[in-house]
Amino acid sequence: MNRRRPVSLGTDVRPRGRRRRLSIAGAAILITVLTAVSTVMGLARDVVIAAVFGAGGELDGYFVALGLMNVALGLLAGAMSKAAVPVLSRQYAAEDGTRRSRRRSRTTMSVAISVTVVGLGVATLVMQLFAAEIVAVLAPGFGPAEAESAQQLTRIVLIATVLIAGTNLLAAAAQSRRTFFWSAIQGVPFNLAMIVAAAVFGPEYGVTALAWGFVVGSAARLLVQLPPLRRIGLRLRPSLRLDDPDFRAMVRMIPPLLLGSAIGNVNTLVDRAVGSTVGDGVISSLSYAWRLVSLADTVLIASLLVALYPALSTAADDTAELRRLVDRGLSATVVVLVPICVGTAVAAGPVVETVFQRGEFSADDASTTATALLWYAPAVLALGWREVIVRASYALDDTRRPVAVAVVAMVVNVAGDLTLGIAYGIPGLAASTSLSLVVAAVGNTWLLSRRHDAVAVGALWGLLGRTTASAAATLGAALGVAWLVRDLPAIAQVAAVGTVCLTVFAAAALLQRGPEASVLRDATRLLRRPRARA
Repeated sequence: MNRRRPVSLGTDVRPRGRRRRLSIAGAAILITVLTAVSTVMGLARDVVIAAVFGAGGELDGYFVALGLMNVALGLLAGAMSKAAVPVLSRQYAAEDGTRRSRRRSRTTMSVAISVTVVGLGVATLVMQLFAAEIVAVLAPGFGPAEAESAQQLTRIVLIATVLIAGTNLLAAAAQSRRTFFWSAIQGVPFNLAMIVAAAVFGPEYGVTALAWGFVVGSAARLLVQLPPLRRIGLRLRPSLRLDDPDFRAMVRMIPPLLLGSAIGNVNTLVDRAVGSTVGDGVISSLSYAWRLVSLADTVLIASLLVALYPALSTAADDTAELRRLVDRGLSATVVVLVPICVGTAVAAGPVVETVFQRGEFSADDASTTATALLWYAPAVLALGWREVIVRASYALDDTRRPVAVAVVAMVVNVAGDLTLGIAYGIPGLAASTSLSLVVAAVGNTWLLSRRHDAVAVGALWGLLGRTTASAAATLGAALGVAWLVRDLPAIAQVAAVGTVCLTVFAAAALLQRGPEASVLRDATRLLRRPRARA
């Protein structure tokens, strides 16, 4: 077997001894800091939107429009960008410095972008023409005025599909060459545009201002991805050379990735379709709550994956190294997300009150959003765990099995929406999503272990056992503190519960001396001694 040089979480990634790049751990810290800045601005954006629009029927139409736009992206752009990273990472590892090897990467990326733009352009045009019919399917509970508004918003936000697709592909090209800075800060200009649109133009033009802000912000994200192109030596030109062998390697990965992306968006669409029949503001409350749930995944786990994914791809022929990377990724995921999961469940009400309850966002809006957040809490861990496992499968060029699991999870989610969602409203809809993500996390882990031997089963059971014990101790402590501080202001309650969750879980993990303890120690060392540059 041809083994590539092992890539560890604590060593530099230097294909063929060339220019110095960030270690995976160092890159993850860098990306985490930069992504945290973007995410804080994203949260500020949502706070402004909540204060201006609250959680009502007008905003529901905006979220339905975004759901349709995300389906368009899932049909091609998401699949293409995920397929690009393994192929481009291997190209980079094989480059020998010659003009021919550099030209190979340029050609592949030029073809990928050209095909994606053409395909999405056609799909966007079709959806523009049939916006009314599509909205009628996606939001059957909307009245005439809400439906008309959703149609108008849909036609606007669909303009952004090509812009976002270009952004994702350029970011994938830079990440495959261990250049992470520009992709990590892309949220800054986007969120600035959205904040201005909501705060300045929202009061006068309503949610239409949000839709145009989304388009302008998406254009700004694309512009931010242009500076690193010269640094990585990537000169792009329109090309439809479909016979390029590396582009064909991407294409072979796309069908299952395409289906997987579409399935994920179908879940959201069904949630919103059922939500539109439950009552005004349900879609908005679910969206606000999911935004809070995804914060940890966006800032921490997604940052880890940006650095880990190329390393997994280059270690695909080395089973021992791959298993080590997967184990390390899961340990980091548990350390980060379990205390957040517990804290989210215990302090759901104070969290929503602290973040959103101001302006047009009423106490009733806060109550429904907190209910959704409580039932979404298990999804915090399941979402991050699933992403680590699925990226390992993609690195092994196995896209079919994650899609099969996604189909099963989708069935679970849709069945839950149509039963629990209709019967119980927001709790049923949120619980169905959480259950589907748990099913996806368990199913993907089992298949990665069974088919590729890429999960150390003994170590995994040990991790789960230690995590359960640490989580139980954390939950007990958090409930006790929440009861003691129940009369304090919401922000003080959040601070108290959060501090206890992080402290108790970290202490329990260190006392048990598992691999998670080394993750905590490594993170502490990296934070004390920041490493390198983008």
